[in-house]
Amino acid sequence: MSKILANWPHMSASSVLDILLVAGLIYGVLRLIRGTRAALMLLGLAGLSLAMEFVRIGQLPAVNWVIAKLLPYAGFALIVLFQGEIRQALARLGGMLAFSRTHSDVSDAYDDIVMAAHQFARNRTGALIVIEREVGLRTFVESGVALDARLSYDLLATIFRPKTPLHDGAVIVQRDRVAAAACFLPLSMDPVLSTQLGTRHRAGIGITEETDAIAVIVSEETGGISLAVSGKIERDISVETLRERLSRLLRTYVAPATLPTPMPNGDNSRVELAPGSPSVVRGTRP
Repeated sequence: MSKILANWPHMSASSVLDILLVAGLIYGVLRLIRGTRAALMLLGLAGLSLAMEFVRIGQLPAVNWVIAKLLPYAGFALIVLFQGEIRQALARLGGMLAFSRTHSDVSDAYDDIVMAAHQFARNRTGALIVIEREVGLRTFVESGVALDARLSYDLLATIFRPKTPLHDGAVIVQRDRVAAAACFLPLSMDPVLSTQLGTRHRAGIGITEETDAIAVIVSEETGGISLAVSGKIERDISVETLRERLSRLLRTYVAPATLPTPMPNGDNSRVELAPGSPSVVRGTRP
């Protein structure tokens, strides 16, 4: 044992710190790309690097010449291939360095999203609500119809009412304001998702792949509620789970509220809260 310790290279505190930083960087990159297209591309690059090493050992002059000519452009190719992941990593880093926003004044507004999602799920009304966080969504806001209206259950119910001009597309929420409706969002290019999910879900995932936004999606076919964050989707969640997720992701307390229930007359477009609730919420009449 003493001989092994004697042959062990001397490591200073700076060397240990250097190793820990490199290990942390590698872990962060792997965690960032896990479950994404970038992971498959990284495996492809690893295989290509291994093939290049075999070419070097095998002394193939023609192939070596081609590699030598293309290698200087590899850095630009990596930036193009991993632009989404790089943008997301920089956005997360900026979010950690920036001062966190205060959300005490918007908890009621976000609870309106939960109540609206509950009612949309009951009526099987398709909806896509995107909540902005640290990364601005101005580009996507400009693609839709500007509203700049206070966020409320009634407004969301009106926007996503079937056959209305604004029900197609996404609603973008900035704090306690509805910035725009009928917005166009980038679709996720994951080939697996394209065969399993519809356009609304792929759009919700696509916006979270490029930004740190949160997407609340209600399926028109099944009435299931889904939540997309960081390019990943959680499907068929309950209303209480949605409230808990939003409370944790937005770092604010979203107080439990009595969910709207249909009126006895069977009019699903008109809903009220149970007795004892602080207020009554009514949807739009047909």
